[in-house]
Amino acid sequence: MKAVQFTHTGGPEVLETVEIAEPTPAPGQVRVAVSASAFNAADNGMRAGTLPLPVRLPHVPGYDVSGVVDAVGEGVDDLAVGDAVVGFLPMTENGGAAEKVVAPAEAWVAAPTTVPLTDAAGLPSVALTAWQALFEHGELQRGQRVLIVGAGGVVGTYAVALAARAGAHVIATASARSVEKVHAAGADEIIDRADTALTDGVTAPVDVLLNLAPLEPEEFAGLVALVRDGGRVVSATAWMPTPDDAERDVRGSTVFVRSDRAQLAELVALVDAGELTIEVTRRIPLAELPALHAEAAGRGVSGKVVILP
Repeated sequence: MKAVQFTHTGGPEVLETVEIAEPTPAPGQVRVAVSASAFNAADNGMRAGTLPLPVRLPHVPGYDVSGVVDAVGEGVDDLAVGDAVVGFLPMTENGGAAEKVVAPAEAWVAAPTTVPLTDAAGLPSVALTAWQALFEHGELQRGQRVLIVGAGGVVGTYAVALAARAGAHVIATASARSVEKVHAAGADEIIDRADTALTDGVTAPVDVLLNLAPLEPEEFAGLVALVRDGGRVVSATAWMPTPDDAERDVRGSTVFVRSDRAQLAELVALVDAGELTIEVTRRIPLAELPALHAEAAGRGVSGKVVILP
């Protein structure tokens, strides 16, 4: 079968389109005929060798995947051949930048039925990141105030929608190009940091501060003053520490997204209920994946790109 893989880490040029053997599902695994995989920034880091994950080489990237089950391993009784599924696959194992992929059965849930199966690949890890940041790390509750810095990105838009659905008052930062979609996602207040300092724009303390933007550490630390005593600071920017304020019992934590079948199934249900919108900016063929990595390594990739085998 056709796949894109790298045998050693380095620049985008290490990615090669190759023919490899079709995988066979082991006990507890299923094989999926890939409809699409999604590109994430971590794919770039794993290929470059800058993300400290023990990737097994050669490695096929693409851990967000949608497709149709075409074989099941021994002991799998909750998925069957022909099921349309979406999953967040183990990041260190081969992913979905291929025609087929095998992964543990618990990585997969039924795909949403209200969107194209290809677009469903854009959901898992980014929506799970938003969910886990808000409700596990941030302990966000109905009626609380949350400040989401960097709401114009893919994770940020999901975070706004999930926080608004939970009954929180959502204050979001977004640039002019993102204001419309952040407002549509459910933000109550939107601040453009290019025009207004957050310390001026946030007029009352927040219960949760979620940072999704590449702030300077000093700036991030300064925003902790906006959080009430006993509040939470959460960050998905793992390259720098998340600040806190122990004297005021303001705790900080960093989100490292993990697979969670129940949460992913709930997110799919929200998509089918019309309460969550899957963002897909571009759809590209598998052969263009190396060029996408080159783009990411250069000026960066905005929005969500899915790759079609």
